[in-house]
Amino acid sequence: MITPDSDQQSLEDEISDLERRLQEAKSRLNVNGVDGPLSLSESSNGALHTLLLLADSALPLGSFAFSSGLESYLAHHRPSPPSASQIPSFHKFLHLSLSSLASTALPYTLAAYRHPELIQDLDNDFDASTPCTVARRASVAQGRALLSVWDRSFKSHYASSISHHNSTAATTASNAFQVLLRTPPPGPPESQPNAHLAPLWGLLTCILGLPLHESAYLFLFSHARTVTSAAVRASVLGPYQAQAVLASGELREKIKVLVQEMWDTKVEDAGQSVPVMDVWVGRHEMLYSRIFNS
Repeated sequence: MITPDSDQQSLEDEISDLERRLQEAKSRLNVNGVDGPLSLSESSNGALHTLLLLADSALPLGSFAFSSGLESYLAHHRPSPPSASQIPSFHKFLHLSLSSLASTALPYTLAAYRHPELIQDLDNDFDASTPCTVARRASVAQGRALLSVWDRSFKSHYASSISHHNSTAATTASNAFQVLLRTPPPGPPESQPNAHLAPLWGLLTCILGLPLHESAYLFLFSHARTVTSAAVRASVLGPYQAQAVLASGELREKIKVLVQEMWDTKVEDAGQSVPVMDVWVGRHEMLYSRIFNS
């Protein structure tokens, strides 16, 4: 027998599903280069402001301390002769590093945005699929820093403006996840929450109302900016050369293609597309001297 309560619940479930599908359809419009209601040109008050906040290099995620394997890569690829420029090596590494991040982490970012209620499973699965200890440690450090930024800086200003269904669900999932982090449940270490950056980026950008395509694009761009910044501090690039790299059409096209390629990739199909990247990152701790944490 169908009761009024069950009929009401089914209607709410149907509305939620329609809202999710509408959000994904609008995001696909942006991916294909078509201006939709969520495009940056029309979201100057909300999404654009959030985008600028997250794109700020001063965001305290701790990424300044990491080179994402660049320092190790350069140490294992000495130029010949020694006086030769390392700029070609940097460009090769940046290309491979972006491909690696997109294939391993971006599907988790997209999944956490689309299904925030699965954040605990996504975090656990990402941890299990990251064999490199150094990469895992860096991801957790930056993920926890992102949670701290949300809690200390953004939460009080954005909590009252959350209105659409997906953001509400993401906020609930975020609160539950933070409770787990503060008071981990009993069990083996592998069952404890980790707070990896990739799924948390998807979760928190959903809460902040950033369109999914912009969230994915910024996730990869931020990585490119981190690697480029590390190259400047490692004296591989000058500041103007670094800005030229970030402004280049080649980088824009690379990120755009990677987002398109990974858009419908399930987390079960995520995997390392550049296996040697784990070797370079993992060997960072074996360097005789180093200026970065990874």
